[in-house]
Amino acid sequence: MSIAENLKLIRQRIDDAARRAGRDPASVRLVAVSKTKPVSAIVEARDSGQLLFGENYVQELVAKVAELPDGVSWHFIGGLQSNKVRQIAGLVDLIHSVDRISLAREIDRQWGALGRCCDVLIQVNISREATKGGTSSQDLLDLVTEAAGLAHLRIRGLMTMPPFFDDPEAARPYFRRLRELAGEVEAAGIAGVEMAELSMGMSGDFEAAIAEGATLVRVGSALFGEREYH
Repeated sequence: MSIAENLKLIRQRIDDAARRAGRDPASVRLVAVSKTKPVSAIVEARDSGQLLFGENYVQELVAKVAELPDGVSWHFIGGLQSNKVRQIAGLVDLIHSVDRISLAREIDRQWGALGRCCDVLIQVNISREATKGGTSSQDLLDLVTEAAGLAHLRIRGLMTMPPFFDDPEAARPYFRRLRELAGEVEAAGIAGVEMAELSMGMSGDFEAAIAEGATLVRVGSALFGEREYH
């Protein structure tokens, strides 16, 4: 199937999952994960109406933004080193993977130098897997409280990556927990903090994530085909 056909099918699945959950399909946005994919594939998706793309690697993102400067929105969804923040400052509309105060401070510093504000999500490692980034559930509120005081950074919600399961339903408790954590952050009433976005769910489990409240689903292989490793 072509990217255009895959996109149509994924959008239909998103809409169906939202309706099953009693949600407005418009409340769920598709982040097309374009890491390792050529610009031609992004153009094909864009020409089919997909305007939001997620990248994991700084160098790759910078190169793609240079080739496609207009008409699309970029999110950074991978692990981010503080010393690479400067390279993506001003290029992305949302960073999904803020998991420590040192990173939040560097984002604040680099966007501040541009006189702009960066929207971010706090990544939570609910599964406590050593291979995944994210703050712990226990430390989440402290991180949000501290980061909320930064003038050029705005917390818009949370992100998580559950363990891999063959059965998407097995991931649902992790998605549910992220929604509960967002509720706890909201209840804390921290000035300037919104829990408008829950970034969770990928190609294999995005319908389960939508059932638990995802507003951003990160889909790569189901749209573009299996990823090409560097």
